[in-house]
Amino acid sequence: MEVDDGGARVETLTPKGAATRQRIVEAASAEIREFGVTATLDDIRARARAGKGQLFHYFPGGREQLLLAVARYEADRVLADQQPELGDLGSWDAWRAWRDTVLARYREQGQHCPLNALTTQLGRMTPGAQAVVAELMAQWQAQIAAGITRMQAAGEVVGDLDAGRTAAAILAGIQGGVVMLMATGDLTPLEAALDLSIGYLRSRQPALA
Repeated sequence: MEVDDGGARVETLTPKGAATRQRIVEAASAEIREFGVTATLDDIRARARAGKGQLFHYFPGGREQLLLAVARYEADRVLADQQPELGDLGSWDAWRAWRDTVLARYREQGQHCPLNALTTQLGRMTPGAQAVVAELMAQWQAQIAAGITRMQAAGEVVGDLDAGRTAAAILAGIQGGVVMLMATGDLTPLEAALDLSIGYLRSRQPALA
């Protein structure tokens, strides 16, 4: 396993080393989900059952490097939590199921967003934090666009619709709904964004001959 910590280093880990590193990242993620970014390295080490030497072996940059690794882990979870629905947007039933999955994920998460807290702590404009968010959004948009393309191939959506731009608009609506959820605790704007997005796609069905 190769590890790229924000461009700081690339290291090939043994399977045992990769497992230890992942255990530390998962422990840090759980600690931050429970207690926020104020979680200390000692708290994380205790949860991970890792020694101080182990922690600094895998994260020589200390807290900032570990937080960046956790941010990447949390970003991966955003997409993983939407599967398999996000990867199977080939029918209107599938789009409805994905909509329900997204709402369920954010209903469970509530107003606390670990990824947002982590990127804020790291500094949104730092290269590492920017890269994590940019990669997440690019992958998310690409999977939505792939779903639109499937619907076009199935004859459910007109072929001249720009799948990439439409996916970007859908994702922007989702992100706006998430921001409002974090600010108010109200899931309604996110629900509306998803319903209107799917409604728009359904309105772009080919005209009957």
